[in-house]
Amino acid sequence: MAIHPLRQFVGRIAELVDSNVHESVLLERGKLALRELIRTDDWLPPAYAQPSPERYQQFLLYADARQRFSVVSFVWGPGQQTPIHDHTVWGLIGVLRGAELAAPYARRDDGSLHPGGDEVRLDTGDVAAVSPSIGDIHRVRNAYEDRTSISIHVYGANIGAVRRFTYSADGAPKPFISGYSNQTLPNLWDLSKEQPQR
Repeated sequence: MAIHPLRQFVGRIAELVDSNVHESVLLERGKLALRELIRTDDWLPPAYAQPSPERYQQFLLYADARQRFSVVSFVWGPGQQTPIHDHTVWGLIGVLRGAELAAPYARRDDGSLHPGGDEVRLDTGDVAAVSPSIGDIHRVRNAYEDRTSISIHVYGANIGAVRRFTYSADGAPKPFISGYSNQTLPNLWDLSKEQPQR
């Protein structure tokens, strides 16, 4: 299995982050790069695509050495969903397999939450963005009750180490740090497997 599409994607995101463009430009260019990555479905190693019957999985695929961004695969078992939560940083979501539904929330002046619009469906190949500047609070779920869905997420930090919040229906915050479901990372840098043998 050739993992080079993920390596190329990481390089493109690193260039975007290095260029110090405005967040809106980063998100638009990042969407194009993520759309290209999820156009094919043969690069994600099986170890980072395994659902769990207990809860959705968040597998770290790459973390920038300076923690400026991270790439994660979210694996949704049938019917699994997140609580209402925020991110505190920019993020991109692209559906690799299946579909997911995201319910946006908005904050009232008194700090309470209310639904911020209709649930948004992302099908295979679709890409969306989140950010404190454009909308950062949502609940996400697998659109299917009978199969696994997988989405690839990119965040403007090492998202598994970021102190964030989940929210009850009335908007009461509860701090959390998500961590990751895996202990090992895919080897992006073993180029020997891609060299012609003599």
